[in-house]
Parts: sequence; structure tokens; C-alpha cells
Amino acid sequence: MPWFTTRQVIEGAEPILHVTHDVDDHGWQFLGGDAREEDAKIIALHEAVELDPSVLQLADLPPGWHAWRDSIDSPWRREALDDA
Repeated sequence: MPWFTTRQVIEGAEPILHVTHDVDDHGWQFLGGDAREEDAKIIALHEAVELDPSVLQLADLPPGWHAWRDSIDSPWRREALDDA
């Protein structure tokens, strides 16, 4: 199961604002505000937690769902993805 993020999140230029739990491969994506495919990076789960411990609040996010927040100070909101 892959875990993805972006170069901007790893470098600290963007916080994690959007998390998806993919239904097809059960992978996770930890994204900032400007996620572009060319900036995608594979990370270990512990690295995502080190970048932002609040992602642990999403550990029970079902496959086919996503969570988002407006800023790092905002609470996480959850919803099923439209294509799930």
C-alpha cells in the first residue's frame, strides 16, 4: 500500500490540508494546497505522521473517503469521494 505526498509538503512549503484513502489500492495521499503530479513523492507512513501528527486523527478513514481542512488550525472534515 503506497503513501504519497508532494515535494512542497516534504520541504515544509505547504502543510497537509487534504488526505485521501484510495479505494483501488488502499493507498493514502497526504497533500497540500497545490498538488501536482510532477511533485509526487513516495513516503513512509511514519514520515507523514512526523510532518503532521494530526493525520493520526484520520487513521480510521475508510477507503474511498477523503478528509480536508482549510488550514493547519482547522478541524478535519470527512466525506466519501464521489467516485468511490
